[in-house]
Amino acid sequence: MLEKKDLEMIAEIVREANKPIHERLDKMDARLDKMDARLDKMDARLDKVEARLDKLEERLDKVERKVTEIQMTLENETNKEISIIAEGHLDLSRKLNNVLKVENEKEMLLLRVTRLENEIRRIKQRIEEIA
Repeated sequence: MLEKKDLEMIAEIVREANKPIHERLDKMDARLDKMDARLDKMDARLDKVEARLDKLEERLDKVERKVTEIQMTLENETNKEISIIAEGHLDLSRKLNNVLKVENEKEMLLLRVTRLENEIRRIKQRIEEIA
């Protein structure tokens, strides 16, 4: 059987043989630690981005609510009020047309009266010339 010395020598040989593997594993651990640190930084940055996105979503929700309110106001109030004003404008336009029509008739009558007055004046002058 193997003696203690032999076992220690075998252990030393195994340690020496595994030394490059351990060194490589240590290097890999160091690299993995760096990668972990970088991933932690990325996680922190992503958390900040998520927080900003949440704020943006809240703001967009507010904007959407305001736009919806404006649309509802336009549909339910403003459009109806514009229709009422348009109807009133149409009535005023009709009344104005009636007034203008009367004014036109009045103007035509004034022209006829003026023409008739001129004819009467001429007839009077002829009568005075004859008499």
